[in-house]
Formats: sequence, C-alpha cells, structure tokens
Amino acid sequence: MAVIDLVKWNGNPSILAWKFPSEELSTWTQLIVNETQEAYLVKEGVYQGPFGAGRHTLSTENIPLLRRLIGIPFGGKSPFTAEVWYINRATNLDIRWGTPDPIQLQDPKYQIMIPVRAFGQYGVRIVDAKKFLLKLVGTLPGFDVNTLSEYFKGVFTTKIKTGIATAIIKNGVSVLEISTQLEILSDMLKASLAPEMEDYGVGLAQFNIHSINVPEDDSAVITLKAALARRTEMGLLGTNYQQQRSFDVLETAAGNEGTAGGVMGAGMGMGMGMAMGGPMGGAFAQLTPQIQAGMAQPAGGGQPQAVCPKCNAANAPGTRFCGSCGGALAGTPNEVKQTIVTCDKCNTIIPKGSRFCPNCADPVNACPACGEDNPTEAKQCRKCGKSMPVDCGNCKSAIPEGVKFCPECGTKTTPSCKKCGGDLSSGAKFCNTCGEPQQTD
Repeated sequence: MAVIDLVKWNGNPSILAWKFPSEELSTWTQLIVNETQEAYLVKEGVYQGPFGAGRHTLSTENIPLLRRLIGIPFGGKSPFTAEVWYINRATNLDIRWGTPDPIQLQDPKYQIMIPVRAFGQYGVRIVDAKKFLLKLVGTLPGFDVNTLSEYFKGVFTTKIKTGIATAIIKNGVSVLEISTQLEILSDMLKASLAPEMEDYGVGLAQFNIHSINVPEDDSAVITLKAALARRTEMGLLGTNYQQQRSFDVLETAAGNEGTAGGVMGAGMGMGMGMAMGGPMGGAFAQLTPQIQAGMAQPAGGGQPQAVCPKCNAANAPGTRFCGSCGGALAGTPNEVKQTIVTCDKCNTIIPKGSRFCPNCADPVNACPACGEDNPTEAKQCRKCGKSMPVDCGNCKSAIPEGVKFCPECGTKTTPSCKKCGGDLSSGAKFCNTCGEPQQTD
C-alpha cells in the first residue's frame, strides 16, 4: 500500500471526461493535471475544484497507516471515499454527422419532389466542466465524443433538416444549386446549434457542411437530370421545347408511310410550325428534303418513287424515263414492284410482272392505283374509278393518264405540231402555239 497516492491521466484524446479508478485516496494524494486538462475532486458527493494545470495535494481524511483499520467496520472499505474526475479541455474537431434518412423536398425551381441528404463534420470543446459533469456525465465511468454525438443526434437532425429546407424552399434555391450556399448554411446552423450545446457546458467550436446531395438512383433525380441534359442540348442547337416538339411532329409526318397520311401530316405539321413565326424558317428549310422524301413514298410502304433530276417530277418505281419531260431516270431499278393482281376472269393470283394469266391466258390490265385487273378495253378502273393507262405506240407498255412520255422507252405519247413541236390537245385542228393547221384522221 502506498503511503502517498499519485493521480495522473494520459488518456485518449477522444475521451472528454474520465474518472480515476480508485476511490480510496490518501489525504496526501498528489494530483497531476496537464495544460489541456481540468480536474474535480468529488468528496462526500460534492464537487470540489476545479484544479488547473500543475501539482495539487488532496485532503481526503484517509490516513494511509490507519486506512485499513478504519475500514474494518465498513467491510474493509474506507468511509472517506473520494473520486477524481478529469475533463479534457482540448478541442476535438473530428466528429462526423449526417442525416439518417433523405429529406423529401419540392425543388422550387423545377417543381419536382427530390430526396436530399447532407453530411458534414463539427468540433466541440468543454467550456463549463462542472456543468458538463452534472448535466451529461453524471455517474458514468467515462464520456467520449461518440457518446456526445449520440446524445445530440436528435437535436442536430431536427435543426439541420429545418435549416436546409428553409434555404431551399423559402429562399428559392434549387437542390442542384444548393452546394453554392454551403458556407452560409454552415454558419447559420452553427448559430442555431451552439445555444443547445452550451446548456450542457459544451461549446461548438466549428460546424461544417461537406455535402448536400441527392441519391443518384432515385427516379425523380434521374428524370430531372435527363430533362436538364435535354434542355442543354436544345440550347446548344438554338431551339426551345416548343420548337423541338414541332420538329418531332414534322419528322413524324415525313415518315408516314401512307401517301395521303404523309401529305396531310406534313401539311398539318408545317401549319403548326409556321404559326410559331420567323425563327422556325431555317428549321423548315432543313426539313423540306425530308418532307419531300416522305411524300415520295408510295402507298403501302413500297419502293420509293423515282424523282426526275431534270424536272423533279415523281415517277412510279422502276420507271426508266420521266413521264413529264421524257428525261432518263438514272439509278432506277428495271423491275417494277407492283401490287398482287388477281385475274378478273378466273380469280387466279397472277405472278408479279406477268402480262397474261397463267391459268386462262387472259391479258393482264392492272390498275396502277389499286392493282385491280380490268378488261382490256376498260377506260376506268372498275374498283377505284381511276383512269386506266393506254398502250405506248412504240413498245406497247402501259402509260398512265397525263403522262407525256412512255416510262419504258421514252417515246412521246401526246400529239405534237409538225411545225413547231408544241403539244396538241386531243382532236385539235390548229396548233395552239404557231397556228399551223393539223391533219386530223
């Protein structure tokens, strides 16, 4: 048994309060306190002190040589117990905090519900050791920063959520832009939390928000970021949302496979687009080739029509010569993709390109509009009422109504003036251009 006890603490920096293990200290106990510490003697249930940095001699009424003798009536324990508490006065800056669950907020700029999380760090320092011991430590054997963090977790969560929600909603700051306000928010929350901690003798040395973010896998966040990316893309292209929607309508109309649907769709799209004013002019100019290409599609999604490079007239697929000007059509296929024809006499399905029915040898006279087989002498299609083509005088190919040149051989099909070569109306006695008398049969 030591005649004089020595009390000293060299504990972990994360511990804020520590009690010396022995309670039977001699009356001449030497108490050593470091510069960053403060000590209290608890004698007969009363705190005595504080004891600052240096060496101190304690008076506990425990006489070293008589301690065991005096303790005999008390079961071998001295009735003159004494406790020594050390308080760590150094500042601890490494206490982490975070919101336990995301805060559901409506973004004031984009009007969409978004979950918001926040993380950060704060530091504490014991500013009133006796108040700290009485209100927080009590009879615990020790008290560290983790225990302190758990004690103040509820207060921190409430204050932090309220502060962030206020900054976003009331101040009109978007969740995606709130990171620019971290320093201002940190100071505001420190001023709000400091009084709560001071009531327990703890000073809030600093408070920092490291990050305010949103979960990347949240559906609302994915939708918002995709919309912002689309807006940025349209901004780079020099368009806005309404213009982009008009472009979509025009492209849909241009891609319509039906002839009537393509023309009507393109017309309606262009009408809506032109109503938006001058800024759309350049866009329509870029889309014009697409619209023309869409209008050149034949009914039923067949092969695209051949456009004459000379007069821009649309010709049936497979045509070799333009029916309007007689110019050669380069790059057109030799085989015409016709619709399925059923013989008008025996209802046999006739293979594509056949001139006679393979079953009954009836000549094929298919309507170029609907594909219906008609009698050879028919002037109009019996199904759709369209005019039936006439035979070319040179190659006997079928020539659609209104076509001036044979699509197969390029022979002119309309009568012309023998003097000036101008077109003549059917049965005309004089040329419309030069007045030359025409010989009629």
